Amino acid sequence: MPPNLTGYYRFVSQQNLEDYLQALNINVALRKIVMLLKPDKEIDHQGDHMVVKTISTFHNYVMEFEVGVEFEEDLRIVDGRKCQTIVTWEEEQLVCVQKGEVPNRGWRHWLEGEKLHLELTARDAVCKQVFRKVR
Repeated sequence: MPPNLTGYYRFVSQQNLEDYLQALNINVALRKIVMLLKPDKEIDHQGDHMVVKTISTFHNYVMEFEVGVEFEEDLRIVDGRKCQTIVTWEEEQLVCVQKGEVPNRGWRHWLEGEKLHLELTARDAVCKQVFRKVR
């Protein structure tokens, strides 16, 4: 049975974010701003229904979905694109595939103790972020 990811998580660390942003063709000025952010995550996980909020001083992003159901995701606030998205469980990892203009785009979340791990992919870039559960 997959873990329940419900909770509020504070940013701890990240690796390779700039390469990930370049893979999405984010302009240099915006990349510099994003590199300074330390976003939090808030997840509400009720069965197959999930709401994942990325919270920062620059911009908040809310993703609401049903696990296993494909939907159109509007990512215009991120990089000006829309894509077809599906989120599924692969054992203990929540895995998102975002089909669209950018190949190999998606992410995966998993827990290790009180730490929430996030791996973001786009093209050949892989960014890793870690968050600590605070409630």
